[in-house]
Amino acid sequence: MTPPGARAADGDPAVSLSKKEAGKGGEITVSGSGWRSDALLMLLICGQSSPERGVIGGTNSCANADGRAVTTDKKGAFSKRLPVTEPPKPCPCVVHVATVTGEEALADAAFTVAGHPTADLPRPGGDGKLAVLATTRLAGDSSLLTWFGAPPARRLVLTVGNLGSDPVEDPVFEIGTAHGVYAPQWEERQWRGTVAPGGKARIELPVELSGGAHGDYQVSLRYGDKVLAEQPWGVGRPWGVTLFWVLLCLVVPAAVFRIGMAVVDKVRPRPADAHRLRRPTATPAVIARTKTKTNANTATATNATTAVLPWFTPDSAPSENRPRPTTKGQA
Repeated sequence: MTPPGARAADGDPAVSLSKKEAGKGGEITVSGSGWRSDALLMLLICGQSSPERGVIGGTNSCANADGRAVTTDKKGAFSKRLPVTEPPKPCPCVVHVATVTGEEALADAAFTVAGHPTADLPRPGGDGKLAVLATTRLAGDSSLLTWFGAPPARRLVLTVGNLGSDPVEDPVFEIGTAHGVYAPQWEERQWRGTVAPGGKARIELPVELSGGAHGDYQVSLRYGDKVLAEQPWGVGRPWGVTLFWVLLCLVVPAAVFRIGMAVVDKVRPRPADAHRLRRPTATPAVIARTKTKTNANTATATNATTAVLPWFTPDSAPSENRPRPTTKGQA
């Protein structure tokens, strides 16, 4: 007989287990109903938890490496086998079922890991007693990679104070990022440290968006069921991606056009007398031999001309050019 599962209120998602107790290495069947249709769920065995108080310490109290994922059917029901492993925190334990994407929904069913240590749950006196004492801000700058579509990242910096009477150790916050009219997507962020009663602490939590994100975002910080702070974040458009696509749209068509023209010029038919109209292009070797032959002919002609030129000496000059000897008695 399947024991009843955990249900917070009528109409909420419910979870039931095939066994209430099992040892490490065993296996149980987890069933559920009342979930969204075609919803992706994560099944985990978590320590230091109860169906009334939930998973104290967030998923750090769960055996995350041995979890299982399941998708609900059209009626919002599911059934999945889950191996029994020891969580990092002592029992009391639960089987924790939560949505992975979309609107947040979760349910817990009490479960005992046989042979696992047990301990009392932390007193609830310090839970939900943190308050923001100073204005929050987003620290950090965008890098060059963000201009080309890398995920934008910042650090949410705030100062919190403990208004309760008990210390708050290693508090687990939730950071949500919302864009436009969409609901925020929450992610757990644990801060390592202790805030003493009446004390304060400066907290820095990483915030990261998806790659290529741009526009106006709203960053929210939640502790327990209370939203502590909200901070707007204007993310610039990654113009490097736009520039890349513009260049791609210009270079690719130009390259395709040149390739196409080269192919057309290669395969088009030629006229029958095209070889008579086109001048053959001489190769460098032919040009060099032609220049050598021309220089040799020029030198031969010069030598022949020089050989036939009359070289005259004063003795062999023609008589009309020779000076007439003077004769005695002649003027």
